[in-house]
Amino acid sequence: MSSSLNAESNSFATIDDIPPSLYIGHHATDRSGPVTTRLLAQAQNAGYDLLTSPITTPHFHSRVLQLVEDHLQNAASTETLVENLPAPLITPLSPADSHLTPSDANSAIIGVVSPWIDLSSHDPLIAHVSKHVLGMEVAYAAFCGISNLIIHGPVSSEGTMQYARAVLEALGMGPYVQIHVLLPMTGELEVDVEGTPLAELAREEYSVNASDDGGEDVEDEGEPELYGSWEVWDAMRGLCSYHGRLSIALELPRQLPPMHLQSRWYSEPVRLLVFPRTSFLCNSKGWPVLSKAHQSYLSRFLRLRFPPWALLSDCNPIPTQETSSATAKTREPTPAEASSASTSAATTAPEKPTAHLEYLRHLQQTQPYRPPIERFGQGYQDFLQSPLQPLTDNLESITYEVFEKDPVKYEWYERAIALALEDLEPQVPGKGQDGKAVVTVAVVGAGRGPLVSRALEASRKTGVQVKVWAVEKNPNAYVLLQRRNMEDPVWGGRVSVVKSDMRSWKGPTGGLPSTGGGEETTTGKVDILVSELLGSFADNELSPECLDGVQHVLHPTHGVSIPQSYSAHLTPLASPRIHADLLSRASNDLNMSIQEKWELPYVVMLHQYDFLSTGGPPSSPTPTTPHETAAEDPALHPNIHETWSFSHPLPPAILEQARQRGGGQIDAGGFQGGNGSNEHNVRRTPPGGLSFPIPHRGTVHGLAGYFETVLYASPSSSSQPTTTSNSDTSKTKLDDWKQTRKVELSTNPLTMAHKSPDMISWFPIFFPFHTPLYIPDNGGLEVQMWRGTDDRGVWYEWCGEVFEGGGGRAGGGKERRRRRRKVGGSGLHSSRGNMCLM
Repeated sequence: MSSSLNAESNSFATIDDIPPSLYIGHHATDRSGPVTTRLLAQAQNAGYDLLTSPITTPHFHSRVLQLVEDHLQNAASTETLVENLPAPLITPLSPADSHLTPSDANSAIIGVVSPWIDLSSHDPLIAHVSKHVLGMEVAYAAFCGISNLIIHGPVSSEGTMQYARAVLEALGMGPYVQIHVLLPMTGELEVDVEGTPLAELAREEYSVNASDDGGEDVEDEGEPELYGSWEVWDAMRGLCSYHGRLSIALELPRQLPPMHLQSRWYSEPVRLLVFPRTSFLCNSKGWPVLSKAHQSYLSRFLRLRFPPWALLSDCNPIPTQETSSATAKTREPTPAEASSASTSAATTAPEKPTAHLEYLRHLQQTQPYRPPIERFGQGYQDFLQSPLQPLTDNLESITYEVFEKDPVKYEWYERAIALALEDLEPQVPGKGQDGKAVVTVAVVGAGRGPLVSRALEASRKTGVQVKVWAVEKNPNAYVLLQRRNMEDPVWGGRVSVVKSDMRSWKGPTGGLPSTGGGEETTTGKVDILVSELLGSFADNELSPECLDGVQHVLHPTHGVSIPQSYSAHLTPLASPRIHADLLSRASNDLNMSIQEKWELPYVVMLHQYDFLSTGGPPSSPTPTTPHETAAEDPALHPNIHETWSFSHPLPPAILEQARQRGGGQIDAGGFQGGNGSNEHNVRRTPPGGLSFPIPHRGTVHGLAGYFETVLYASPSSSSQPTTTSNSDTSKTKLDDWKQTRKVELSTNPLTMAHKSPDMISWFPIFFPFHTPLYIPDNGGLEVQMWRGTDDRGVWYEWCGEVFEGGGGRAGGGKERRRRRRKVGGSGLHSSRGNMCLM
């Protein structure tokens, strides 16, 4: 079984896995001439897809500088306060002020807003002129058909809000204008501004003295400023309400910052990755290459649904016909040579104007294969879906088909059924013609029958005889099940197919299994009850309610439920893309009001996000996350806490009390409505909530939910497999279940790689916060969550509280709780208005 699964998994991961798309642009900070059709053609012939162009010329720069200088001199000569003079007005652009003209070719041009303006200036004069320049340039670029614009980030972080407001107004100047804010990952940008910046003309009384606001202390501490650039962006996009046309042009330094900051930027809307010449190293042959860390970081971005563009900044001039012929005889590096990085530059570097470009193309073509979950979910990354309503809706065949593509889940179910058959055979009285035991297996919610096939296959492999029942309420799937029983050679007419809601099924009837008629009044009990009712948060598709309702058919002494138990797990996330998606949705999306969209958990293939609570010990040797490079750093292992759990079958006394409450025989009704017959399935987080230490400042946009389940654990199961020193590691891992006699599934990133690697059936669930929660350094988030019911449906309620000094080990303690101080929190979110109906 293991070898066939391996082959299936590998083929699934490699079929049609084409290289990712990567648009590469050329940027020259000193480019002052026009981007002509000829220059654009030369760049595209060399392999570039895009070119940057300044919106205005040095002539315009000189004109604005002269205007400001004249204004200041006028004030000085007349001894008049600048504020008492009319603000200087910049006359409209002239042909000498800009080389741009409307053209179809402008779709391949990225406009660059003048880097010499200072929108964040404390000097009102400089801020006014800068804002005027921004407005003129954005408007003219939009007129010319240039929709992508780069603007340098704020000169001073103290003026971030002023800067952001100006950018927000610029976004309103054209419905198609995309503004990419050029920011360093940390520290300052690599390239200085050409010419005289307006900031140098700011009056002395408006200058900011760093020593007055604690700037020297911050610089001495070092670490707080690590997130300085990100914090500028966080404040900016917050003021702009996560505008869909505002993104980041992220400059990559030669030495990448710590992994936790890399992960933070990865979660943000990075539209351009800027590679200055200093980002590259030279290998032993003198060819430009990126460090292994840079290569890994680029690979993460290239696996996004919409990968960012790459921008080579001041790396090489665009090759002309003359430079091409001069370098024609230069030997190109082999891929091995290009990948062999060395921190020391070669003595003689080859003069090839496209060396950096060709190297990036080489990386594009040699990207590693994506894991199965990403191949399967291609196109669904960070795409929000409402959870299924399995009891009120009949699923389409295509939905069942998607579930059945999982190379892991059904194999693991077969293993669980096989173990249960082996354990139950001695306990079941002989019923077969040969006197051997016949184990009754019921697959409830059979769908199109994949678990039925697995039950029959488990019987064949173990040699234990079975009588299989398939129970399905969907009338359309019921037709297919009957046909399959007649035509599928594996089934061979041996399956009893029943159309019924599992909760109202009376149990297996006497006689031979049949799909036909005949009056059969004797009902028996089921030895193994198999179901696949788990949702992304374990219980969110009403598995507890369904299995409680069908437990009456399970043998009271030795009956086994597969799954036997399951638990839900949570962790806080920074997920600005999902938050922006919810903000942008119109009021009629999903037939819900705007407010209701924040009160619903969503099933989503999380991809572009950042784990905020990290530092916990890994539960699995190789955590499974979209951050493979991050998983290598123990400090980045997420803290994922169990929220609650369920187990089956329930003690009979609990079900009997629920039955009596349902009939109104006892109690005065449920606390949340109804008669209280389902209150035994109410859950809440542990007293005090779930405490998540967050070491680095960040913004929480919601909670990611996962689940773990024990499909079957034999009474003789053990937690650790017995291995020998000479055993094959990979084979041992695949055969662990045979030694431990325990089969588990998990979507928890900490345990999935160990319990069910490459499983694709479930995406995580996401509980959004309407208002993002800012967490300070060494802060903490305390989460409270409830599972409510009124006998008609099930819903969730959740909220979060932010604390200062909330760091430390996950879970905390009384001493840590006394030291912390609450600094924020969310309102109570409730999905009761869109609950999962019973």
